[in-house]
Amino acid sequence: MNPAFAAFAESEHRERLARARAALREAGFDGCVSVAPETHFYLAGYDAWVAVNSPQALVFSAKDDRAPSLVLRDCDRPMADETTWLSDIRSYRLNAEDHCALIAEVAAEHGLGRGRIAVEIQSYALTYAYGCALAEALAPAEIADGTAVLGGLRLLKSPAEMAYIREAARFAESGLDTARRTLRPGISEIALAGAVEGEMRRAGCDYWAIPTELAAGPRGTAMHATPRDRAIESGELVHMEFAGVARRYHAVALHTVALGRPSSRARDLYAATRASLAAGIAAIRPGAPVCDVEDACLEPLRREGIEGGFKMRFGYGIGIAYPPIWLESLQISRDFDTRLEPGMVFVLHAGVDLMEEGLGVVQGGTYALTESGLEQLVGGGDVALEVIGA
Repeated sequence: MNPAFAAFAESEHRERLARARAALREAGFDGCVSVAPETHFYLAGYDAWVAVNSPQALVFSAKDDRAPSLVLRDCDRPMADETTWLSDIRSYRLNAEDHCALIAEVAAEHGLGRGRIAVEIQSYALTYAYGCALAEALAPAEIADGTAVLGGLRLLKSPAEMAYIREAARFAESGLDTARRTLRPGISEIALAGAVEGEMRRAGCDYWAIPTELAAGPRGTAMHATPRDRAIESGELVHMEFAGVARRYHAVALHTVALGRPSSRARDLYAATRASLAAGIAAIRPGAPVCDVEDACLEPLRREGIEGGFKMRFGYGIGIAYPPIWLESLQISRDFDTRLEPGMVFVLHAGVDLMEEGLGVVQGGTYALTESGLEQLVGGGDVALEVIGA
């Protein structure tokens, strides 16, 4: 097949599939019934957001080289034809046919009538009802969580993947430039976000997996706040987080700026947050445990007595994503012991919110760890507070 909108060569997908089979065998799985759209795109090239409302599955054995089968809703078949290299595509009519029974039938054809089957149990595409029905249909085979095994395949990016991530970073950078040009007293948060999003789309950006987060002034303590119809006033801090997207690969820009002259307390809080970001970045190197990286980022906040204002992880993996989330399985946090490797791409952010003072700062961006060191791809990063319109 030569699909019109394939993001990668078939050879790259086949190499990924071989690694997936090896990882599944090592983890004790006989095969896979994948429900996550990220896995479908990574292994099969199938690009569609619809998994969250139309169940679909990618089915393959870990023990033979037969190409996977793709099960999807009949009206979504054209999206498969234009993106996937697979030829065995089965479809069902929603509410009229039993999609779980069809998945079980296809799984049996792949020799998965019994044994242990990997399913991304932590995926947003797997509702409780879908999971229960799927487990019943696949019995006596046992389903077990394959989220970490399948997600781990995507942590080290190929050169072709990095090309898309760099393109996504350029889209995000155009959004930051637009925010700088557009921000002025009296503009609403929604209008500012609209200008950012419109410019990225005009530049060629794909749709993003999480809504634009943008908040100013007292709303800045809500680190995941989406924009409201509220006018931004002079002297306020404005923080924003949004992603550029190229062929489903995301690059996230995070930046806090001041509109006009901020208060001395706002400047001090920004300086502490910047020091936290810089300390975490300095701890990043190949082989570094992620828990040590987050611990380093906390030290400047401890000295200032505001460690309690840090209510987020220091970082997470980024790459292929579909709504409603863009986080990969890598977590840069004190609760994990994963070691960093060249080829990983991740979001790093330091954030402090002081709700009692109505002040919040989040600063960071998207970074790639290469053989040459850490490279910032997009975002505000470790810079002095940017003041616009002073």
